[in-house]
Amino acid sequence: MKVILRILLIVFGCSMSAQAQIAVKSNLLYDATLSPNLGAEIALAPKWSAELSGNINAWTLSDGKRWKHWLVQPEVRYWLCDRFSGHFFGAHLLGGQYNVGGIRGLSHDFLGLQLSRLGSERFQGWFAGAGIAYGYTWILARHWSIEAEIGIGYVYRRYDVYPCAHCGTKIEQNKSRNYVGPTKAALNLIYVF
Repeated sequence: MKVILRILLIVFGCSMSAQAQIAVKSNLLYDATLSPNLGAEIALAPKWSAELSGNINAWTLSDGKRWKHWLVQPEVRYWLCDRFSGHFFGAHLLGGQYNVGGIRGLSHDFLGLQLSRLGSERFQGWFAGAGIAYGYTWILARHWSIEAEIGIGYVYRRYDVYPCAHCGTKIEQNKSRNYVGPTKAALNLIYVF
């Protein structure tokens, strides 16, 4: 992951002198789940841009419930018309860590995580994946835009399972799981410099 971040910084640094268009964004869907997030996108060529976004949720909820995670998601985009406006296709990577448990009443499977087990067990581990995406950006004003994006892809998870949200004895160790499905959903509020 450090190598990817260094490559993006080099690309961003080299392109800043030639292309001065930069956008800063916040995903309103993450904001709704109280996961602070921030993204930055920079123009690389007339129809190409690169984005780096991340979020973190470090909150411990009441009664030992946990939904802690961090996520980093770099993406390269190809714009069908002008960059930062209209339709685009993207290719993204994603990676992060999580510590989730003690949450009852969930019955779905999300990113390969069996949510029905979260009431009595805690999952702690890491994940990495890649995907493709489609999105559309609407210009609202000179500097403001809004963007919708959806992506699908593959995620590999490695995790340990604990018997409850606040107990420490492992009941399953070094488990792994593969997942294919949605890997990105965004409704970004954007400020373009």
